[in-house]
Amino acid sequence: MHLAYPAVLAALLFCTGLYGVLARRNAILVLMSVELMLNAVNLNLVAFDVWLRDALHAGQALTLFTIAIAAAEIGIGLAIVLMVYRNRGTSDVDRLRDTAERHEPGPDTPDGRPAPNHQSEVTA
Repeated sequence: MHLAYPAVLAALLFCTGLYGVLARRNAILVLMSVELMLNAVNLNLVAFDVWLRDALHAGQALTLFTIAIAAAEIGIGLAIVLMVYRNRGTSDVDRLRDTAERHEPGPDTPDGRPAPNHQSEVTA
């Protein structure tokens, strides 16, 4: 087996995943693109393991480790995306960049900060 065929295929997969990470706005598509990049790495690991005829099959062992890490990453990533979607109503990455709440300068304080809100007091 020539090493060039799986290496070129892995490079194409990795470039496709990189494009997906950089160009997509949906968080789920970004996670899918990261998985595509990890699969390109796995293809390279197995191809080099076969090409080098390693007696320990270290490339295949690293591939199994990478698959386990990718499964954990996609589980945690999807959980985060679902929670963000429930809280914000969108999974658009561009809209999620600013996680802090912005306060408009108000006339309440001299430095433009809003006055503290004391709603915990019981009023009748």
